[in-house]
Amino acid sequence: MGGCRRSLLLLGFMFVIMAYYQWDMLPQKRAERIHQRQELRKQSLREMCAAEEAFSEGKRSLDDMSNGELRNLIVDDKHGIIYCYIPKVGCTNWKRVFFVLKQGEPYPDPMSIEGEMVHMPNMVPLLNSFPRTEMKAKLKHYTKFLFVRDPFVRLISAYRDKMLGNQKYFYENYGWKILRLYGNQPAPHLAGEAFASGIRPSFYNFIQYLVDPRTEMNEPFEPHWRQMHRLCHPCLIKYDFVGHQETLQEDTEHILKTLMLEDDIKFPPSYENMTSTTSVLDWFRTVPLEDRRKLYKIYEKDFKLFGYRKPSELLDG
Repeated sequence: MGGCRRSLLLLGFMFVIMAYYQWDMLPQKRAERIHQRQELRKQSLREMCAAEEAFSEGKRSLDDMSNGELRNLIVDDKHGIIYCYIPKVGCTNWKRVFFVLKQGEPYPDPMSIEGEMVHMPNMVPLLNSFPRTEMKAKLKHYTKFLFVRDPFVRLISAYRDKMLGNQKYFYENYGWKILRLYGNQPAPHLAGEAFASGIRPSFYNFIQYLVDPRTEMNEPFEPHWRQMHRLCHPCLIKYDFVGHQETLQEDTEHILKTLMLEDDIKFPPSYENMTSTTSVLDWFRTVPLEDRRKLYKIYEKDFKLFGYRKPSELLDG
């Protein structure tokens, strides 16, 4: 019996040692996985940019770009970082982080910062507020990152927020025009009247507006539905980190750890439910196949550059 007891104790001890070793290796394995994923994302981006000059829209360097085209780049000089924000890809929370970094230590909790406030002018330092020579130096030496999202899921999020939400600006500048052109119904110009009557553009109306060639004849797409590559120019700016909304928590933790801020900054949680493939199919059920294909062509570069799967289930007849 004594020998059996000793064997069991030894076996138990070995299990404890193995479990501890595996637990101790988890952070390292996780870091390796994130690193490998990053290398694949950046390699794919480089290959796509090299394969098709169209992705850079005829521009070859920063000199070919206007200050307006760089308006989405936020800079933090103390930590040497540049972030390109894309609406509907967690940008409010990243703007909160940059706002608290500007305040200095001890950093306030980003969640204590009102979301609407960080979207106001001059709340976060923009790269294009600096002279050209400084902009070039920062782009060369600072750590640059962005976050992207499945293009069609991002569109659904933009529609839900800006067209279904009671947003006066978006209704009076976009919603009523969409209804007038594609809704086949009289639409009041004033948001209050429309909201009181429950009048909103349908998702199909919104897609009709996007695929209509006339839409961009007067002005570019509004940033909440403008293509991501047109906001952040990934073929002209060499990003060090490409985060995905679908892996937001891991990617965010990795960035904060790289900047040695993981103990100082708690990234705000994301409350928006991730849209599943099934619900994407549900949203597009009212959109005819021809318009789905037109929409894909408009956002095709985003799908390809950022490694998102072509949604064949929506596009195959």
